[in-house]
Amino acid sequence: MNTAILLIGGNLGDPESNLRRAVQLIGERAGRVAQQSALYQTAPWGVIDQPDYLNQGLEIATELDAHSLLTCTLEIERTIGRVRQEKWGSRVIDIDLIFFNGDIISLPDLKVPHPRMHLRRFVLGPLNDIIPDYLHPVMHKTVRQLWESCPDDSPVHKL
Repeated sequence: MNTAILLIGGNLGDPESNLRRAVQLIGERAGRVAQQSALYQTAPWGVIDQPDYLNQGLEIATELDAHSLLTCTLEIERTIGRVRQEKWGSRVIDIDLIFFNGDIISLPDLKVPHPRMHLRRFVLGPLNDIIPDYLHPVMHKTVRQLWESCPDDSPVHKL
């Protein structure tokens, strides 16, 4: 059994409902959802002229390998209505694979740990809820340490 850490988020339609649907589909298709963070309202990142996001961190137990999990989460995004148009643009749902076991994966279409997660408060806030002592396998710092030293000053509010 593998342990995967995901971040889900969105800012179009009914984000809270879309996140609930994503959690449901992840549980049905990818593996058992072992932990869920609180919901967080976060400022947009990259393209800032868009609505705030809702984000949530998930820990799942899955029999899928990392690449199969990526394929599964992309299909879940499509099921919920995600259409990829603009990098960092508004979206109905986004599912990012942040950690997979303690693995370091560098493939053209999959990088684990997520290469910019330590620079983004909207990722670290929800993850600090569920896995504060998880050790980043490249940076050798815990999620809590990354949260406390994150250079991003974007607002992140627990709901």
